[in-house]
Amino acid sequence: MKVFMIGGTGLLGLEGAKELIRRGHEVSSIALPPIPEGVSLPPGMKLFFGNYMELTDEEIRNFMKGCEGFVFAAGVDERVEGPAPIYDTFYRYNIKPLERLLRIAKEVGVKHAVVLGSFFAYFNRIWKGQKLYDTHPYIRSRVDQANMALSFADENMDVSVLELPYIFGTQPGRKPVWVFLIEQISKMKGSTFYPKGGTAMVTVRQVGQCIAGALERGKGGKNYPVGYFNLTWKEMLTIMHKHMGTPDKRIITIPKFLYRLGMRSIINEYKEKGIEPGLDPIGLVEIMTNRAFIDKKIIVEEMGVKGDDIDKAIGESVRLCMEVLDGKQKTISMKGE
Repeated sequence: MKVFMIGGTGLLGLEGAKELIRRGHEVSSIALPPIPEGVSLPPGMKLFFGNYMELTDEEIRNFMKGCEGFVFAAGVDERVEGPAPIYDTFYRYNIKPLERLLRIAKEVGVKHAVVLGSFFAYFNRIWKGQKLYDTHPYIRSRVDQANMALSFADENMDVSVLELPYIFGTQPGRKPVWVFLIEQISKMKGSTFYPKGGTAMVTVRQVGQCIAGALERGKGGKNYPVGYFNLTWKEMLTIMHKHMGTPDKRIITIPKFLYRLGMRSIINEYKEKGIEPGLDPIGLVEIMTNRAFIDKKIIVEEMGVKGDDIDKAIGESVRLCMEVLDGKQKTISMKGE
């Protein structure tokens, strides 16, 4: 299958391209420069530098002609903050351009489309009482993005939305999303204070397998909640402490009311700066103190995802974060910063 990808040099897009090429598919991609230092592209991958949002419909059509598969591995994430309404920013980068791309994909005969989304959309469906859609602009945008994408699915084109959780693993020269957390933990002397709860997670290699599996096996229009490992925050932090060289550091679970109190001070900071976050700080307390777990059965049975070493992947992320913080590693930022 010939596959066209938006964002093929990113952490996740590149893993998807590697897996697709390993399976015998052809991959071409357009991506923003530069390629991080130390990154090697998979043999045979055709890469074009540019901003897909600035291309004409005809230029995009030429990229997609002859392709059976399309992957959208671009956009911005929940770390984006800005003037209210911040939803407009998410719409501008995650929804509007994707709608145009899917329209063109259908016009040129693409048969299988895969969109990299967020597991927050999954929890919006199952945690009805939390009203995530109404509370968090970012989650609302991801739900709207998925619904829009799935509206293109019919007998001529399959559309799969991968609802991705927290992801561990690294790309040489690219700043991990976890730098903020490692810096936060490092500043807590003696003990690490964190709320109860936990999350689903996968490795970058597993995301690559999800992308390839969805292109090969996806039928109709479907959201796929992605998760393989379910760890409590304490379990995750224990692994992080080990790779930070502080295996005996205590982890103290802070009560929800205290965590909420800290979030209120963050709200005041946002107000002073005149910006709005993608995730409402008070609403985030309910998410963080819950167990955002996902059964791996879906991605194993429906996309053929294999097991991996999450301890190793977390360790790779932690060590690169520490090198970045120590000024020993020159990196470019992930999308969303």
